[in-house]
Amino acid sequence: MPELPEVETAVRWLGPRLCGRTLLGARVAWARTLGGQRPAALNRAVAGRAVRGVSRRAKWIRIDLDDPAHPAPAVLVHLRMSGRLVIAPAGVPPGPHVRVSLLLAGGGRLDFVDARKFGRLRQVGDADAALPDLGPEPLAPGFGGPQLGAALGGRRARLKPLLLDQRVVAGLGNIYTDEALFRARLDPRTPAAGLGPSALDALCAAIRAVLTEAIAAQGSSIDASYRTPAGEPGRFQERLAVYGRGGEPCPLCQTAIRRVLLAQRATHFCPRCQRRARARRR
Repeated sequence: MPELPEVETAVRWLGPRLCGRTLLGARVAWARTLGGQRPAALNRAVAGRAVRGVSRRAKWIRIDLDDPAHPAPAVLVHLRMSGRLVIAPAGVPPGPHVRVSLLLAGGGRLDFVDARKFGRLRQVGDADAALPDLGPEPLAPGFGGPQLGAALGGRRARLKPLLLDQRVVAGLGNIYTDEALFRARLDPRTPAAGLGPSALDALCAAIRAVLTEAIAAQGSSIDASYRTPAGEPGRFQERLAVYGRGGEPCPLCQTAIRRVLLAQRATHFCPRCQRRARARRR
């Protein structure tokens, strides 16, 4: 599933190419992509609206529209497992996995391509209210140990599942959580309540560093499903230290990397380099 770096890569590529352009309407090939919104309602809502901006919140892509009748009109997109947004030139027919197309004035389309059909695209009148309850953005200026500690709430639950909870930290997923925990030298099974101020600071620094580097590399193409909107693969998979490397030697100590299931998610870590702290007594 595309995580924060992959979504941010899409936003940075699409923004300059969409801002200021007017949408003429929508064509829907797979109605379930709209999550219950009717195709005719989507078409009416976007027709004649100019794109004011493209941004990201957690793993959501937000395409803001010009519509004074609503407080924050936007098209919200969640890529889920295999979704991609692609700008198709005029005259190029839609491919077999195009689920929704937003028609652009001057020719061309913004196609939502989704082979596995899990992605979602919908228009809302107030994007701020429509987005789910989300935690802090890990790349925001104020994100640090105290903010992460407050989000974790001193819970005794294991660290890895908590970091995957979008209400705790927005945008993290399996790949970058494993990599950040490795850099912070924290066992993913550590109770969140076991983290002191120095460990929280180290984890925040690791999260920010991993995400920043992954964005610079345009994300991770673990398999062929992820490509940038320009059709290029990401490059960060070449730098993964633990994720997907179960049984291989740790790059620091040569101990075999372990693969376990935590909350039904494959988790990779070095049993020697990553410390497993105990929950502290209150």
